[in-house]
Amino acid sequence: MSMAVAGGLLLYAAFPPTDLWFVAPLGPVLLALAVRGRSKRSAFLAGAVFGLAFFGPLIVWLANLGVAAWLALTLVQALILGVAAVPLPRLLALPGWPLFGAAWWVAVEALRGRVPLGGFPWGRLAFSQADAPYAGWAAVGGAPLLTFAVALAGMLALCGVTAVCSGRYVQLAAVCAGAATLLAVPLVLPTGVSSDRSAVVAVVQGNVPRTRSLAEQARVQGVAENHARETARLAEAVARGEVARPDVVIWPENSLDSDPAQDPALEALVADSVRALDRPLLIGAILRGPGDTSYNAGQLWLPGEGPVGFYAKRQLVPFGEYIPARSLLGGLGSLQLIPRDFTPGTSYEPLRTGQTRLGDVICYEIAYDGRVRDTVRAGANLLVVQTNNATYERGLQAGQSEQQLAMARLRAIEYGRSVALASTSGVSAIVAPDGRVTQRADTWRSAFLVRRVPLSEGRTLAERAGPLPEVLLSALALAGVGAGLIRRRRRTAASPLSGLPEPSAEGSATLVLPR
Repeated sequence: MSMAVAGGLLLYAAFPPTDLWFVAPLGPVLLALAVRGRSKRSAFLAGAVFGLAFFGPLIVWLANLGVAAWLALTLVQALILGVAAVPLPRLLALPGWPLFGAAWWVAVEALRGRVPLGGFPWGRLAFSQADAPYAGWAAVGGAPLLTFAVALAGMLALCGVTAVCSGRYVQLAAVCAGAATLLAVPLVLPTGVSSDRSAVVAVVQGNVPRTRSLAEQARVQGVAENHARETARLAEAVARGEVARPDVVIWPENSLDSDPAQDPALEALVADSVRALDRPLLIGAILRGPGDTSYNAGQLWLPGEGPVGFYAKRQLVPFGEYIPARSLLGGLGSLQLIPRDFTPGTSYEPLRTGQTRLGDVICYEIAYDGRVRDTVRAGANLLVVQTNNATYERGLQAGQSEQQLAMARLRAIEYGRSVALASTSGVSAIVAPDGRVTQRADTWRSAFLVRRVPLSEGRTLAERAGPLPEVLLSALALAGVGAGLIRRRRRTAASPLSGLPEPSAEGSATLVLPR
């Protein structure tokens, strides 16, 4: 199991805060070596151990919310990897196994991103690769195709090593051609987007107290004042000519802790902030809907008009924005701090102001392919991520904000759109369409960012393809599983030893790499 542990830890190192993106292909390689030739039980154990070694440190920031939450989510993700690894030895015994092994990663990520409770797509291979020379695969086939490219790079490297060791130079030449293709194709394909227009975007990070307990942090009333104060500083800088007057100003998720329509003081505070710059302002607020419904929303305010539209978060966080089986679990521990369930939104139309069409995704939604794709297809020419990471960075700072920024960078590449990431306490950033971070504000400080960004039009290949790459690659993995079962049955039927039990882990330690 040492290879499984090493593979999980190396894959973790590819993600922020370590950010060694180039070691990501070694994770799939070491998992392949850990399961190849093993029994079903041993493959399950190797996959689960890999998952523990990977997810444990990757999401340790969740311990800020509660150690039990961190351990539970780590265990669930490890078990999913363990179950998914059961057919992996059969896939790796097929001709063309590097393709099947890489497709398996796409299928597993598709599964993790959907179950249980809407899935948890954190930790996808693609999300570690914004700095990779082949990150452009995201613009071709989205995050699934980039995940496939990363896993395939590792599988090809393993195949190349075995070819050299065994003197199979034709195979080595094929491996080299495959590796060259992985590097070259994203560099020569057209992006399909243009940016004849631009806008000056301002991101305001007001900051929140860090030293409070979780219960106290949930009751903070001064977050809106902090953002109004920082917006006033921005207005003063504009008046002095230090920065350009923005075309739109963005506050983060939860910059207001209630609905300004029902709180005159908050309404006046937002109106004053809009008036100070005489520019549109996108706030984050808890909006009340019909009956007893509430929305976690981004609300757009215009000078002289007030609120003109809002986007309500569609992908809600279980045990954060709603509690499954509330009657049973709602009174446990910190879950008592969530007095009501939010209602998921249904619209993904951009929020429009002048020539700027804001495609808003809120916090957790940046990890979900469909949530981002919907708003781009609806016409967004600027992506906005409103987030509140204060809870997850409150004590143990372990990279949650940086991991989210890495996802935003990948989405910029995927759709050829600039991204404005606004966080209450950091990291806030402005990202160029090629994934470069042009400005950023680190955690636990007040700051504003101002940058002219292109308003991109057109459609990347990834947007046109939609979910098709994920569907086709997952289908390839399933076809490989089917082919492996058929192959095994034929061998079993032809073998005089077909009545003997399957080899144990101890009896199958020798690794035989297929030609």
